[in-house]
Amino acid sequence: MNNVKTAVLLALMTGLLMVIGQLVAGKTGLLTMFIFSMGMNLFSYWNSDKIVLSMYNARQVSATDNPDLYNMVASLAKRGNLPMPKVYIIDSKVPNAFATGRNPEHGAVAVTTGIMELLTDDEIEGVLAHELTHIKHRDTLISTIAASIAGVITMIANMMQFFAIFGRSDDREGGNPIAMLATIILAPIAAALIQMAISRSREYLADEGGAEMSGKPLSLASALGKIDYYSKYGALPTSESQVGTTAHMFIINPLSNVKDFTSSLFSTHPSTTSRIEKLKELAARMR
Repeated sequence: MNNVKTAVLLALMTGLLMVIGQLVAGKTGLLTMFIFSMGMNLFSYWNSDKIVLSMYNARQVSATDNPDLYNMVASLAKRGNLPMPKVYIIDSKVPNAFATGRNPEHGAVAVTTGIMELLTDDEIEGVLAHELTHIKHRDTLISTIAASIAGVITMIANMMQFFAIFGRSDDREGGNPIAMLATIILAPIAAALIQMAISRSREYLADEGGAEMSGKPLSLASALGKIDYYSKYGALPTSESQVGTTAHMFIINPLSNVKDFTSSLFSTHPSTTSRIEKLKELAARMR
């Protein structure tokens, strides 16, 4: 059901992008936005892993460089029937981790030095299993596409706002200024809500899959609690705007703290408390 939900949400977001294109330039705009979104998705498919790893200056490690980490990933990948992903380390005291790659054959997992210092071996194993589940489900591709489309929708809405401020009218026959105004205001909000809903649904699935792959749901729950607490008191080695564009990839969002229902709607991740509770319920069922 979560996979169906993701497909529906992605279709809604692509449809929203096409509607904006039609409002801006009629049928030509609709077709242009459709072609543009497809090209953008293809670019994200092939390049998202290289971009994000370079952004954080991640360095690849081997069985010789870091045998404990590498062998832990290898064992979990074998258990999950996955090809061996590339393993990276980010020099940062902030405890966090993410997975990337366009498919399981080109997967990569990255952890910070901070997470290896903070967590126990069982907790690290739970985190790595969570990230490998993202690779298995192709979640990094799904999230990257959703983030890219949402970004384009916001950009177009901002352009429309610019034209409206400087008095450019809609010269197309039958143009509806009220619809245009509503689009400027509501389209970015709708795109953000859809993107965040996709991201949250994939996190729950990765928690469940990671708990089953590692066989240690309580260790993953403990790891989430620690990462959530300590990640609020540091900064990753890149600008805040860059972190914002990739926040959905991390096991815990390094920028946000979900406090209430309203903020949860715009969060890339479910609240850590709810994730921990679900893992505890899963642990009870696995006994």
